[in-house]
Amino acid sequence: MAALFARRGRCALVAAVLALVVTAGGCGSDGFSLPEWDAPGQNARIGDIMIRYAHVAEPRSEPWQPGDDIPAYVWIYNKGKEADRLVGASTPNAASVDIVDSNGKPLADGVALPANKLVELEPSESYLVLRDVREVIRGGDFMKFTMRFEKAGSITFNIQSQIPAYDESPSPTY
Repeated sequence: MAALFARRGRCALVAAVLALVVTAGGCGSDGFSLPEWDAPGQNARIGDIMIRYAHVAEPRSEPWQPGDDIPAYVWIYNKGKEADRLVGASTPNAASVDIVDSNGKPLADGVALPANKLVELEPSESYLVLRDVREVIRGGDFMKFTMRFEKAGSITFNIQSQIPAYDESPSPTY
């Protein structure tokens, strides 16, 4: 009986030490936090590359239609000590995905991801464009999306079309 209690005591001690290690290690936290922001999109990670808020732009007045070119936005944080580069992206829902500059001109070399830096692919910066979408895409729809990095490799995850936030102001009275 005493051996059983001694064994349980050792197990409890091991469990306590493991809990302390996990707590001190941040429970798997990536050590990167963004300001509180009700942002659309998906998060993913491959190696030292953290993908945040990946989403397709919201449809304006009706769903995106086959043949449309649709912007997609994402924040990419390179936690590594070496620079990397976003070299491409793809989805089965579009003929191609281009990386473009703020004027919509394709960037053949992709986007540089400096070490320990956040790069925002947003409308006023470089961003992604789904070319010639193959089906109707409504706000809230998900699709498979692959991003390719020069060093980190490729990752596939679901990306969502942002749900439209239409003007909800009261109608004028006459």
